[in-house]
This record gives sequence, structure tokens and C-alpha cells, in this order.
Amino acid sequence: MANFLLKNKTLVNLAIVASFTFSVQLYAQSEPSNNTQSKTKSSAKIITEGSTEVSNGEEVVIESKTTIKHEITKSAFKLTGEIEQGGLVVGKTLPNNKVMLDDKELPVSANGDYTFGFSRDDTKNYKLTIISVNGDRVEKILTPSKREYNIQRIEGIKKSIMQPNPEAIARSRQDSKQIKAARKIASSDTYFAQGFIPPIEGIITGVYGSQRVYNGVPKNPHYGLDYAGNTGDPVKAPASGTVLLWVPDMFFSGGTMIIDHGQGVSSTFLHLSDSYVKQGDKVEQGQVVAAVGKSGRATGPHLDWRINWFDVKIDPALVLKLQPL
Repeated sequence: MANFLLKNKTLVNLAIVASFTFSVQLYAQSEPSNNTQSKTKSSAKIITEGSTEVSNGEEVVIESKTTIKHEITKSAFKLTGEIEQGGLVVGKTLPNNKVMLDDKELPVSANGDYTFGFSRDDTKNYKLTIISVNGDRVEKILTPSKREYNIQRIEGIKKSIMQPNPEAIARSRQDSKQIKAARKIASSDTYFAQGFIPPIEGIITGVYGSQRVYNGVPKNPHYGLDYAGNTGDPVKAPASGTVLLWVPDMFFSGGTMIIDHGQGVSSTFLHLSDSYVKQGDKVEQGQVVAAVGKSGRATGPHLDWRINWFDVKIDPALVLKLQPL
């Protein structure tokens, strides 16, 4: 890391001064470790390469303007989350900065929080851009790493099982419309940035991305995390939020609940036997909101927990790794 020299030859981290004075105004955060650093951070001014300023009676010589910009560029991309298929990423920047993911502007909260995610089979290169109020910008290319999923091939399935009746199809389509409408909601909440906890303490019996191929026909992948449980076991909110949807009897998913965590991030619980909250209720992380069941087309009691960023299906197991910034 580049350094600048004080007249008394003491080395001080360049990023401390740069974060406070350089005109890019991108996110930088440094904690002073001694009095000298704290005083330098509050009073030194950097104008141009090779300039000399006096701070608390000590001469500050700037070694390289290019190096200053490089240090701030690294600080600008403060991210947590997995850059891989099915990953959710949470970022932090200055609240007045603009954040772009390719040509899509991401909402930035009053605390500088923003988020985005990658789908199950995403292989695209994304350009994440942070733009200051002055119009200066830094860019970073993000490519989600590829994953291997569990694929099961099953032959000899009866056609009656492979082809549901028209009434079932019509009802499931109506259910799907309700779920999609709820997942389009983008509140300004930032509960997603505070981390997630498991909604139930149980053995994981199904994982994200797995897929079955019946008689050579691939079915939709599984986009949730399945927990074994007993009917009536408590289900907790993995993060705080607002209940967007509660329907007790959807055709495939049975008792279905969706909780909004902000900026398009939501949790969905399937096959529930009961709900202890209603649509519009505010819930806290760890609050018991529902009960495990086997409603809908479930073979036994369990919880199917899903995470979405709008219509992008996210791996809940990766969300549990998020750390607050």
C-alpha cells in the first residue's frame, strides 16, 4: 500500500488522508490507530500530485496522485456475499453515490446499503459501477463462479403423474401470479443488510439447484432449502421485514408466506400448516411467524425456505453466510 511521508519521517497510511479529502468521494473508511493518524485525517488537504501542505505543523508530501485514486477505488467496492451462481451480494457506499449494475441503477439506502444477486445458471459478466456526486466513477467486473448441481434421472414414471389435470394447472398458474406480484415489490427497507439466521433448527434434506429428470424430461430445479420437521414446529423470520403474502392453500406449495426484507429481497416459506402473522404485519428477526406443515403437494412435513431478489432465485445457504458491513 502506498504511503506518504511526514516531515518527521513517520509513515502514515495514505488511505486515511485520501478518504477524507480526495474529490472522488467514494466509500472509504479507516479507523485511526494513534493520535498522529487522527490529527492528520482531520486537517490534511490533498490537492494535486507533488503538492505540499502543512498539517499540525508537519509538512505532508504527496508521492503519487494515481496511487491515491487506486486506494479509494479498492475501498469503494465494500461487498459481502458470494460471487457465484445463486449468490446474493450486499454492498455499502456513500449514500449520495449512484450504483449501477450494467445499465440498471440499484437503489442506495440512507446508510449506503444496496444489493443484487445471481441466478442458478448465471454465467454473465456484470459491470458494477459507483459514481460520485462529482461524476467520477470506478468500475469492477463481477463474474459469478459456476457450480455443480445434483441431477437425478428417473425413468418409468407414469404419464398420469407427468401430466397434471387442467384444473390443477389453472389453479397453480393463479397461485404463481400472486407470488410473482409480491416479489416485484421493492421497499426501501434494508433488513437484508443485517444478516440472516436459519428459520428452523432441523436437518437439511433438500438443497438449492438440485433437479430431477423424469423419463428424459427435465423438471424445474429446486430453488429452496428443505428442512426436516414435524407439523407445528415453529418457523422464525430469518431477517426482519414485512409480510407481503399469506395464502393457506396454494395448489402445489400449500400454506405459503412471503416476507419482504427490502430492495426486492424476500423470503418465501412453503407447505406451512399455520401462520401467526397476517399480510402487512412487521416482523422481527427470530420472531415465530408460522408452523411447519405438509400442505400442498408435499410427501411429509418439512419447511421449504426460498430467497429471491425480485425474480432472481437465490440460494438460502449462501445468504446465511452474509456478514453485516
